[in-house]
Amino acid sequence: PSGRTFKSSYKIFINNEWHTSIKGKKFPTINPATGVKICDVEEADKADVDEAVKAAKAAGQRGSEWRRMDASSRGRLLHRLADLLERERAVLATLESMDTGKPFLHAFFVDLDGSIKTLRYYAGWTDKIHGKTMPVVIQQSVVNYSLCNPFESLVKEAGFPPGVVNIVPGFGPTAGAAIASHMNIDKVAFTGSTEVGQLIKAAAAKSNLKRVTLELGGKNPCIVFADSDLQLAVEETQKGSFFNQGQACTAASRVYVEEPVYDEFVRLSVERAKNIAIGDPMEPRTSHGPQIDQHQFDKILELVDSGKKEGATLECGGCAVKDRGLFIHPTIFSDVKDHMRIAKEEIFGPVQCIMKFKTQKEVIDRANSSQYGLTAAVFTRDVHCAMSVSAALEAGTVWVNCYNALHAQAPFGGFKMSGNGRELGEYALAEYTEVKAITIKLSEQLTL
Repeated sequence: PSGRTFKSSYKIFINNEWHTSIKGKKFPTINPATGVKICDVEEADKADVDEAVKAAKAAGQRGSEWRRMDASSRGRLLHRLADLLERERAVLATLESMDTGKPFLHAFFVDLDGSIKTLRYYAGWTDKIHGKTMPVVIQQSVVNYSLCNPFESLVKEAGFPPGVVNIVPGFGPTAGAAIASHMNIDKVAFTGSTEVGQLIKAAAAKSNLKRVTLELGGKNPCIVFADSDLQLAVEETQKGSFFNQGQACTAASRVYVEEPVYDEFVRLSVERAKNIAIGDPMEPRTSHGPQIDQHQFDKILELVDSGKKEGATLECGGCAVKDRGLFIHPTIFSDVKDHMRIAKEEIFGPVQCIMKFKTQKEVIDRANSSQYGLTAAVFTRDVHCAMSVSAALEAGTVWVNCYNALHAQAPFGGFKMSGNGRELGEYALAEYTEVKAITIKLSEQLTL
């Protein structure tokens, strides 16, 4: 869209240079909206991870360009990178949409906007903390890669010294496992499934006890009280349920509605879901694209079938869009019971489960019964209810009368099996810094 051509050729990025994989392997990345291959990507393995770690270690050595750079200059680099993301925002949003099926406007106004604001937020922190900032090695998810190569070009253009940022695309059992168990990596931050998070923690413990922060699965409850603005609650919970086709750890997949307004809430929700625009992610009117790949598509429909078999009422959707490949209609179930799979398992798809409750104590107990504890939401006009329920919910983030309100300044992370540690905000700085105490004995004798 900007007319700029990136020449990174979808390679591994180490030491500010692009490399082919040492083993010569590649993997394809597919546009889920069309089924057409976007490109082949170099597949990193353990040997490539080793090279990236060597580069990062060298960048952090005493006397290196990065270590000699003062804190304010590091902040200027982050601001410069944010400026470049602003410049190439349309290109990056287009690639993100092609690679993941996310509607272009969501990528442009949500993903890129959040990335730019986060870079600027932490650019402001660089000269307000003291200590060493560690070089970074990134292992990019194999189901979301195309965004990264132009980003690498921008990292280099911004002026980051070689080795400070290295990007190694690859698969979990190879590149991911090598990172998790590497003796010279001091910190791993992972976003993904709880099962993989457990493997990473185990690998970290068996290797060098590296620090690990995990942002994992969620089965996030939304509680709608009878006194709430019902139209607002419907709109916000559906934003939570169907954003990115439900492929979000924050997805609002358990909606508890107080009995007196339950039927009306279901009616309004179905009415709104049927009007969601499904189509080409590049079209401005589209708000609902395809699932990321065939595996996820099949898993979602299998869980939808389980909901039907276990007795939930399918109000709308529940099937693939005819002749559209990996597209699934926004799906709503009512009469969902807590023991059903769709009420317990993370679906990671466009499925909203609406359940009924009678009392505040009951709904808090049910909301907290999950093994997960990432996010939650409360809809009510009663501030006392909002505060008491928010305090009682076992979740790292609770939204009141809104959903997916994420900000660079606010810490984000989960309780229980949703992970540990925090990203974003001032709290995240502690995850990436070490505290050292130096004690010096001074002579009490005065020099004459």
